[in-house]
Amino acid sequence: QVQLVESGGGLVQAGDSLRLSCAASEGIPSNYGTGWFRQAPGKEREFVAVITLSGGVTHYADSVKGRFTISRDNALNTVYLQMNNLKSEDTGVYYCAADELRKLIYGTSDYPYHYWGQGTQVTVSS
Repeated sequence: QVQLVESGGGLVQAGDSLRLSCAASEGIPSNYGTGWFRQAPGKEREFVAVITLSGGVTHYADSVKGRFTISRDNALNTVYLQMNNLKSEDTGVYYCAADELRKLIYGTSDYPYHYWGQGTQVTVSS
């Protein structure tokens, strides 16, 4: 059973940067991608970004395009989310998940992805 562990969250000011990491205990299936999601208090979980296992395909939510970059290091079984120019509306718990790419991009806000991490808190003060 693959386990995902997020890290790198924290309290920052608007305009600052953070890099989140999602470390997998072992390699994910070859047809899976890894995605980042976030959930703010009182709001539904929302998609942030996704990357294929090869790293050749990425996809972002419109709200983070141009500010966030997803990448991966397969030698370390780790996916990163570089977040620049953070805004207060980026505040939330950030989760990584692994599943088929289409499910990660088009799944509903409560879709039960195959592998989930425990989340890391990101708080952006304005």
